[in-house]
Amino acid sequence: MENHNLTVLSEFILLGITDHPELQAPLFGLFLTIYVISVLGNLGLIILTKVDPRLQTPMYFFLRHLALTDLGYSTAVGPKMLVSFVVEQNTISSYFCATQGAFYTMFIVSELFILSAMSYDRYVAICNPLLYTVIMSQRVCQVLVAVPYVYGTFISLLVIIKIFNSPFCGYNIVNNFYCDCIPLSFLLCSNAHEIELIIFIFSVCNLISSLLIVLVSYMLIIVAILRMNSAEGRHKAFSTCGSHLTVVTVFYGTLIFIYVQPESSHSFDTEKVASIFYTLIIPMLNPLIYSLRNKDVKYALHRIWKKLCNIFS
Repeated sequence: MENHNLTVLSEFILLGITDHPELQAPLFGLFLTIYVISVLGNLGLIILTKVDPRLQTPMYFFLRHLALTDLGYSTAVGPKMLVSFVVEQNTISSYFCATQGAFYTMFIVSELFILSAMSYDRYVAICNPLLYTVIMSQRVCQVLVAVPYVYGTFISLLVIIKIFNSPFCGYNIVNNFYCDCIPLSFLLCSNAHEIELIIFIFSVCNLISSLLIVLVSYMLIIVAILRMNSAEGRHKAFSTCGSHLTVVTVFYGTLIFIYVQPESSHSFDTEKVASIFYTLIIPMLNPLIYSLRNKDVKYALHRIWKKLCNIFS
């Protein structure tokens, strides 16, 4: 009997968001709309910051990669979640489950440190404006985004390989709408506590280290702004940080709520709502926040729109 239970699963069943049939169609329409807006918004930011010559600065270089990570983890999760609303049993192969988990973990971890790099960029721009182009050279910017991607890939592969190389107990029901590492670890017969501890340690270390960079950067920014004599200068400095600070607050707050809590307080229903927020809502909000609050982006959109109108008129 013990040998029967210790098995390699070929597929998992994702329970999805709700088991109420009357909610399937409305939720499908809602999340399809959210996902389409997210894809269009983030793709638009990536293209805009790439083609517009006035947006070829470090700030928009980081914004492009923020949009790329948003697009990455929302696409890793979104399409499969939408399928769950139109099928009777939402199954996913072990291979695709591992792939999905690896990609969303990699993009989430990468986004943490890209947000930190963006806060450092704002610190240099406000506190050392004369040396900004020297300190934030193209090479430095490339390193500041390459390191998060490499580190995120390492973390995701480490956790996913550890999970899928461990024996499962024969239960293949994942209480979530995507292959999250935490509910997957509860299906393991052995190494479960070890894997949960690894996930917890990495989650806490990643959150604390990246958040510490953000907090220190903004503390120095606030000190520099308060020393400014001009009210107009202070307002301009605050406005350049507003969008990033909003994104940071929402993103870090959601992740802290999900991962940095004792095991005894885990509630999968509550975590599903939080997971929906950071896997779908945040990637939709980020391009909107930067588009609505950023004059450069709005002007770039206006210029692109005028060019398209002239082409097709």
